[in-house]
Amino acid sequence: MNITSFAQRAFFFLGLLTAPLVGASQQVIPAPPQLAATSYVLMDAASGQVLVESNGDQRLPPASLTKLMTAYIATQEINRGQIKETDMVRVSEKAWRMGGSKMFIEVGKEVSVNDLLHGIIIQSGNDASVAIAEHIAGSEDAFADMMNTHARRLGMTNTFFVNSTGWPDPDHYSSAHDMAKLARAIIFDDQEHYAIYKQKEFLWNGIKQPNRNLLLWRDSTVDGLKTGHTEEAGYCLVASAVRDGQRLIASVFGTVSEQARAAEVQKLLTYGFRFFESRTFYQKGAELAQAIVWKGQASQVKAGLAEDLTLTMPKGQLEKLQASMVLEPQLVAPIQQGDVIGKVEVRLGDEVVRSTDLVALETVEEGGLLRRLWDSIRLFFYGLFN
Repeated sequence: MNITSFAQRAFFFLGLLTAPLVGASQQVIPAPPQLAATSYVLMDAASGQVLVESNGDQRLPPASLTKLMTAYIATQEINRGQIKETDMVRVSEKAWRMGGSKMFIEVGKEVSVNDLLHGIIIQSGNDASVAIAEHIAGSEDAFADMMNTHARRLGMTNTFFVNSTGWPDPDHYSSAHDMAKLARAIIFDDQEHYAIYKQKEFLWNGIKQPNRNLLLWRDSTVDGLKTGHTEEAGYCLVASAVRDGQRLIASVFGTVSEQARAAEVQKLLTYGFRFFESRTFYQKGAELAQAIVWKGQASQVKAGLAEDLTLTMPKGQLEKLQASMVLEPQLVAPIQQGDVIGKVEVRLGDEVVRSTDLVALETVEEGGLLRRLWDSIRLFFYGLFN
């Protein structure tokens, strides 16, 4: 291992992620498809990288894509133990009177949380969305505050919700990029409930309604997520698919018809799977190195990543990546688990394609008096000669 001193840092080569392919043929990447849509984003789910986008951060009415957040919060509340799938929800007059797409629940009757969740995701029920919002937060206005809190936590910087349904309102907006972020959270935070998004139909009160996501019938690799439509928003769709272990998310706003939104999303998914690939090189929590610690009860601390290091690149490029690691040479105890103690850089030639923090995987407490004095002397001379 080559160790050099550079700008008061210790520099260690991790080596090649994989060896370059000598003489390998270069993949030709054509320009991405131009969609007949107001805005769109194609995202790799594992890395969160945006592969294709057009007006991806433009604030637009999201229509019933809003219900992705409504359903997400409901499942989070279930997982936190705040509500149960078996809880019975009494339908208010406000919920019952909602227009647009409906589950057809009846005022004064009780419906289980589980059935309402299916009614929101599969049937896009405005009535079901208001009912679950009132059950969780007491009122739809209070639930909208919860929606915006979660949106901020997920980094949805171009989103603001005023209702649980996507009912048109000038202050209610989102973006294709933000909806892709939300879809990614839904997929990874709760696999059990995510299975609902691929169900093709739901029967309630003798009324069977199909899932409006046409790709569920056309492409066996598609397993979600949600459609939306109003006159103002046009036809919108957020969909996800998995092929050969790679998952992509496509988010499209403002197409002209139900058929068009499915066709445009299919174009994005086909392009992404054909020309890009993903790989997780290092997993969070895995020990990558040990850093020297001064004045501590231990002389070293394990270093690793707080999140998986996953990269998405044009096919043929992953094999050419190199990674290097920089560790802080003067780490002084105490050090808490999670403290940043270095950095990993991944390069393609001279270009840095990803930089991420190295963190302490364990806590190192401050050492005793003699240890601290001895290390102070060592550090003094270390500073003189470095």
